[in-house]
Amino acid sequence: MPTSMPDIANQDSAQTMGTLDWVGMSNIEMPLLVTVPGQPDRQVSAKVDAFVSLDDSQAKGIHMSRLYLAVDELSASGSLQPAQLHTLLKTFISSHADLSSQAMVRFHFDYHLRRKSLISKKQGWKAYPVTLQAILSDQGLDIELGVAVPYSSTCPCSAALARQLIQDAFNQRFDEDSMDKESVLAWLGTTEGVPATPHSQRSIADIKVKLQAEHNDLPIEELIDAIENTLKTPVQAAVKREDEQEFARLNGQNLMFCEDAARRVKHTLNQNSHIRDFWIRINHYESLHAHDAVSITTKGIPNGYSPR
Repeated sequence: MPTSMPDIANQDSAQTMGTLDWVGMSNIEMPLLVTVPGQPDRQVSAKVDAFVSLDDSQAKGIHMSRLYLAVDELSASGSLQPAQLHTLLKTFISSHADLSSQAMVRFHFDYHLRRKSLISKKQGWKAYPVTLQAILSDQGLDIELGVAVPYSSTCPCSAALARQLIQDAFNQRFDEDSMDKESVLAWLGTTEGVPATPHSQRSIADIKVKLQAEHNDLPIEELIDAIENTLKTPVQAAVKREDEQEFARLNGQNLMFCEDAARRVKHTLNQNSHIRDFWIRINHYESLHAHDAVSITTKGIPNGYSPR
């Protein structure tokens, strides 16, 4: 009778020799704690991808259970922050001595924030999709933080066309002899007074940033706040009528093509010294067209992100 169970990954050689960039698992379900500056740790339900390089061209495979157990240890007794991500990746590599020289981990989760409405200050929850990726290689630790921030965009061209129709309707309704302030005010309060409105649509700012090596925190909330403050029209949670009216005013005062939104966000991220590089994709999910309007830009540093 055999006295030990077979370990094919250790005992057999590869059927076809060759190195592999990454081998591991994806969509591991884990509860995790997230550490952000100035806030208590927050639990999230995450999907985790865990990988190491396979540098031994003759090795049959890696030990995937070792990756899983290392992630489970982080779930049980750690939190998502740069120092612990560094430790996790070093564990990936040390548990694959002579097999691997690089390690990668990626987390996907929703980060919930309590948000106040614009005027009434009623509060509600908003969920922001977050991706967090860390790679450890001979060049050191590389951390990428991604967030998706929803907002409203109103088309400048549509607004100009709507204003023209309002002017035409005004010109047809009034002449110099019949025009007085009270009648104009009353007319403007009717559907005839505003015969057209510009089209707007829900939009998404999809942002990925690479943090400076010495940065010790994950600035999730800081990044979300910066984007929302820049674009001025974040989607709302709980709203009363006064909040909806203020939202309409903000849309009217912040007309944006996708190019405008991308330039605004790029300018904001360029001012942040903690960000080494960034990638921005602005998605305007058109209400006029069946297709979307998209703008993509990067910080533009040598060997940095490419527009993809």
